[in-house]
Amino acid sequence: MTQGRESESETILDAEIDDPAYTEPTTSMEEQIDIVRATVDITKEAARAISITAIEAVRESALFMGVIGSRGELLDPFIHIDAPIWTEPEIPRHMVETSYEFCEELTRREAGNFYHSFKYLPEEKRRSIMAYYAFCRRADDIADGDFEDVFPGGSSDDPESVNYRSDIERLSPGGPVLDRSTYNDKMSQLFYYRKKLSTAYGDYTSTDPIFIALKDTVMKYGIQRQLLDDMISGMENDFHKNRYQSFEELYSYCYRVASTVGLVCIEIYGYDDPKAKEYAESWGVFMQLINIIRDVSEDAKRDRIYLPLDDLARWGISEEDIKSGETLLEHPGWAPFVEEYLERADGYRQRAFKLLTHLDKSARYSPAAMASFYQSIMAKISKKKGDVFSERIQLSKTEKILLAGYVYIRYRFLGF
Repeated sequence: MTQGRESESETILDAEIDDPAYTEPTTSMEEQIDIVRATVDITKEAARAISITAIEAVRESALFMGVIGSRGELLDPFIHIDAPIWTEPEIPRHMVETSYEFCEELTRREAGNFYHSFKYLPEEKRRSIMAYYAFCRRADDIADGDFEDVFPGGSSDDPESVNYRSDIERLSPGGPVLDRSTYNDKMSQLFYYRKKLSTAYGDYTSTDPIFIALKDTVMKYGIQRQLLDDMISGMENDFHKNRYQSFEELYSYCYRVASTVGLVCIEIYGYDDPKAKEYAESWGVFMQLINIIRDVSEDAKRDRIYLPLDDLARWGISEEDIKSGETLLEHPGWAPFVEEYLERADGYRQRAFKLLTHLDKSARYSPAAMASFYQSIMAKISKKKGDVFSERIQLSKTEKILLAGYVYIRYRFLGF
């Protein structure tokens, strides 16, 4: 169902991971949901109906604001353009450059460890990675935060938005796991976010700086839209599913929200062998599995359990045990469960590091740094025997600097 996946037989035959990598099952229900999602687009008629032709606004006011306000806040440099769609065939280059500046500043403010791994990339790759990060960041802020995206003319009451979320809800197993008001609002927000994404692959362009930079990036590197659509779908899945019965179910989720990120990144980094796609998929799964175990307490407080229920049950751990927080450390099954879980994650880590030798030498530091940071977090969780409750497991500033320096020398200069 998803582009870029390797065949099931190739994955199962890979002896380096005990658990066969999962190929997402294709069912009529899932196909129908993806058909609904794939129809989201900016049509010619819609563009005419909602646009004032942004170029007229630019001609009337050539002043473009910077991306940082007088109080240090991040500003949309094109907020004065009262139109969601640019209908002209080309965008002035200074708008594209300003859009990249916006994405880089957003990444610097919000990406933390990722920003420091991105900043050593060659300029063109760095700017494109940050444009893609900004796209992912905003989607996550909508789905899991309180960020409200702006799409002039769009609202949760718009018939097109209502039909979209109604179709997705009807086809999804079970009802929404959010309250009705929040569900309607967030599904509508992501619906319009998909519309903005469609402009990166069509004749029109969103006047949102993130999507101006993203369009330039996807055209430059030939990035498949399916990968970006799948990431948004993973965000939507959180509105319909807050439990995962098996690891196979969890793998499908990890692929959408994390492996797709790795698959997009390597298109920007550059690679010399198609097998890099397999390793990029594992890279995403590894990092997401570590996120899940590190954040298990925080997620449980929001009634989300990403740990496979079947695996928990084998160690006698119930949902109530997961929700109990720090007292879970006293459960005889928790430590061995965590050990087994981390062994599985380590299998994907080993494959993830095989990606590096297939990447352009100038780009290896970035994924190596990210994977190394997560490897260190995994080691800390293992050393603490699964105590992710007493305090958040993270690297200190000193640890980050020392690790970053080691990784930079090893992968940027020594090349291995």
